Amino acid sequence: MLLDVLQGAEAGGFTLIQDTVKCTGRGILKCFINAALKRGEDVHVLGFEASETDVCAGLDRSCMQKLHFHKGFPDPLGWMCRSSFTVDQFTSQHITKLIKDTQHAKASVLVVDSLSLVLRHHDPVVICQRLQELRKGGDIKTIIGLLHTDLHLLGVVGIVSHLASTIISVAPAINEHHAVATTTRRTKSGKVMQEEGYFNVSEDATLSVHAKARQPGHVQKEPDVAEADPASNLTFNLRLSEEERKAKEKVALPFVFSQEKKSALLRPTPGSGRIMYEPDANDDFDEEDPDDDLDV
Repeated sequence: MLLDVLQGAEAGGFTLIQDTVKCTGRGILKCFINAALKRGEDVHVLGFEASETDVCAGLDRSCMQKLHFHKGFPDPLGWMCRSSFTVDQFTSQHITKLIKDTQHAKASVLVVDSLSLVLRHHDPVVICQRLQELRKGGDIKTIIGLLHTDLHLLGVVGIVSHLASTIISVAPAINEHHAVATTTRRTKSGKVMQEEGYFNVSEDATLSVHAKARQPGHVQKEPDVAEADPASNLTFNLRLSEEERKAKEKVALPFVFSQEKKSALLRPTPGSGRIMYEPDANDDFDEEDPDDDLDV
């Protein structure tokens, strides 16, 4: 599934790459950029965390004219006036204008490197609204964002993930030459598919999937183990024969009432429901008004 997502970016989709300090997702991000360039698509990179040199390293040089890098590194907040794009400019209007000024006829691919820096300086709900506006605008074919999940609260990660149509979560593997990617994809019909596999990224930004730990919809079976029978190897018999079972079913249980017994118990009798009270000689009873002391 990971290679399918890489090779065919869904129109109007939002692919979210989630990583942590233990395993970076920047390699997969570069693979997405390289694949889009090879398809002849214009790619706009909002680079807040890595320089243009680092982003372009290993990419296909014959397609570099399709790559538009908007410099946010190393001055993402614009304090030193050294960036062509700042965090404050992360609005649907500004990004749309930026793409229209440089794109050709086809819709472009927008890469946000990274969303974590944007979320640290904006309300997450507002950022999700702007991402949704960009998806619906028509000038952007797909959005690819990198998110460092260990820098945010679970609620923030949750609302951004809910917006994504594809989530790729990377984690380290026992083999240091590989990493594990869990790909979760939600189709337009609402069906959710998930697959986990081992991968590595080569120096030329090519993604290789070496093994798949799990297939979609496949339930891994445990090895055949003889089931323990608690009734075996006993000195007495716990099982019933067919005749014994039928005889047991005919036995009336003591706590189960028959219909006749229910009717007898529920049938009203003379004097039922009446309370008889005989006053005692020591009772203080006033026949005129026993509650006159309660009048206010």
